[in-house]
Amino acid sequence: METSTPKKKTCCESIRDFFTSAKFLIYMGHALSTWGDRMWNFAVAVFLVELYGNSLLLTAVYGLVVAGSVLLLGANIGNWVDRNPRLKVAQTSLLVQNSCVILCGVLLMLVFHFKGQLVELYDGWILTTCYILVITIANIANLASTATSITIQRDWVVVVAGQDSSRLADMNATVRIIDQLTNILAPMLVGQIMAFGSHFIGCGFISGWNLCSMCFEYALLWKVYQKTPALAVKAGQKEQQQELKQLSPQRDCENNQSPEDSSQPLMNEVSVTNASDSPKQPGCCDQVSKPLHTFKAGWVAYYNQNIFFAGMSLAFLYMTVLGFDCITTGYAYTQGLNGSILSLLMGASAISGICGTVAFTWVRKKCGLIRTGFISGTAQLCCLMLCVVSVFAPGSPFDLSVSPFQDLYTHLMGEQTLPEAGHSLTDALSGNATTAPPAQELPPLQSYMSVSLLFAGVIAARVGLWSFDLTVTQLIQENVMESERGVINGVQNSMNYLLDLLHFIMVILAPNPEAFGLLVIISVSFVAMGHIMYFRFAFKSLGSRLFLCCSAEQKVEMDDSPSLPTTV
Repeated sequence: METSTPKKKTCCESIRDFFTSAKFLIYMGHALSTWGDRMWNFAVAVFLVELYGNSLLLTAVYGLVVAGSVLLLGANIGNWVDRNPRLKVAQTSLLVQNSCVILCGVLLMLVFHFKGQLVELYDGWILTTCYILVITIANIANLASTATSITIQRDWVVVVAGQDSSRLADMNATVRIIDQLTNILAPMLVGQIMAFGSHFIGCGFISGWNLCSMCFEYALLWKVYQKTPALAVKAGQKEQQQELKQLSPQRDCENNQSPEDSSQPLMNEVSVTNASDSPKQPGCCDQVSKPLHTFKAGWVAYYNQNIFFAGMSLAFLYMTVLGFDCITTGYAYTQGLNGSILSLLMGASAISGICGTVAFTWVRKKCGLIRTGFISGTAQLCCLMLCVVSVFAPGSPFDLSVSPFQDLYTHLMGEQTLPEAGHSLTDALSGNATTAPPAQELPPLQSYMSVSLLFAGVIAARVGLWSFDLTVTQLIQENVMESERGVINGVQNSMNYLLDLLHFIMVILAPNPEAFGLLVIISVSFVAMGHIMYFRFAFKSLGSRLFLCCSAEQKVEMDDSPSLPTTV
C-alpha cells in the first residue's frame, strides 16, 4: 500500500502564505501605527515651539503632562487592557489614538491660519484655550498609544508566537527593527514637507495620514484576529500556569516555593474581592477611589513579580543624557557640530541599534535569554566608559569651578543678562544662540577629541542597549501571567517615564555645558546600577534553574537505581 507524502509548497505558495500570515499582518499594522506616531511626536514638538514664539515652554509643559499622565495612569491603562476582550481593546485604543491626532491636527491648522485674529480676541485667552486643548488632546492620544503598544507588542505578539520562544524572539526583534527605521524615516518625511511647504500643510498631511492609516490598521487587526483563534480567549489560571512552565523553566524558586506558588496574581485577587462585594452597590466614593486601588494593586503586583529587578534595570536606563534627544543635540551644537554631522551620527546610531537587534536573536540562540541580557549589559557598560573618558579628554568644557546652577539662578532671579553665546545649553536648545554672530555662537574648539569620544561611546552602546531592551521585554512577556500582562506592562511604562522625567529635571538643574560632564557621569552611574540589578536577577534565576536541573537528575538516578531492602 502506497503512503501519501505531503506535497511540498512551491516558492510562490510560500511567499503567499508569508504575506497573508498573522505574523506579517502584525508587522504591517505596527509599521503603519509607528510611522504615524513618529511623525506626530516629531511634529507636535515643532508645532508647539513655533506657536509660542520659538520658546520651549509649551514643549516642556507637554512633555511634563505626558510623563505625569503615564506615570499616574499606566497601571489603570494596563488593568483596562487585561479586563476587556483583546479585539475591543485594540480597536478602541486605535480609534481614540488616531481620532485625537486628527482632531489635534485640524485644531493646529486653524490656529496657524487664524493666529493673528486669535491673539486679539479676549486678550489672547482664546489662543491660550487652544494651547490647552492641543496639549490635552495630544496627551489623550499618547495614552491611547500606550494602550495600543501594550496590547499589540506585549500581548498579541505573544499569542501569535504561540509557545515558541524562538519565534517570539524573532518577532520582537523584527518589531524593534521597524521601530528603528520609522524613527529615522518618518521625521525626515514630515520635516521635508514642513520645510518645503508650511506648518499648515504639515498638519494637514499628518491628519490625512492618520485617517487613512486608521482604516488600514483596523482591517489588519481584524484579519490577525480571524487568523489567530487563540486571541479570542484569555486563558484561565491553570492554562496560564502551564504556559509559564513551558516558556520559562528558569522561574525563581526561592523560599522553597514552586513556580506556580511563586507567581502572585494580585490583580486577580483584587477582582475576586470586588466580585464578592458585588451585591453591595458601589457608592460615589468607591467609584472615585477605584483608580487609586488599581494603581496601588498594580504597583504591588509589579513588585511581587519574579522579573521585578529585570524591569527596574530597564527603567534605570532611561535616566541618562546619553541618547540622541534634544539634550544631546543641544550639547553637540555648543561643541561646534552642525546639523549635517548630527544627521550622520543619528544614522550611525540607528544602524548600531539595528545591529543590536539582530545580535539579540543570534546570542539568544547560542547562550539563552538570561545570559543574553548579561552579555548585552556588559557590552553597553564597556562602551559607555568612552563617554566617561570624554569628560576628561582634551576639548571637554567640564569645569567644576563653574556652578551648575548658574543659569537656573539667573532665570529665577529675573536677570536680563544672558550668558555668553555658546556657553548655555538651554540657549542652544531654544534657538537663542542662533541670533549671535557665528564667530561668537560656536567658537572653534581646541580639540574635538572629547565630543568624538562621547558620540563614539553613545553609538557603540546602542548595540548592547537594544539587545538588553529586547531581553527584558521578552522576559516580561514570558514570565508574567496572561491576566496580568497589561497591568505589569503599564507599570513598567510608568517606571520608564518616571526615570525619564528625572533625567529632564536633572538637566534643568544643571543646564550649562560645563556641567554636562557631571550629567554624563551620573547617567553612566544609573546605567551601571540598572545592570547590577539585572545581574542580581540573572544570578538568582540561573542559580535556581541549575538547582532544579540537579534535583531532576538526582531524582532520575534514584528512580533508575535498584531499590534497597527496607529495615525494621
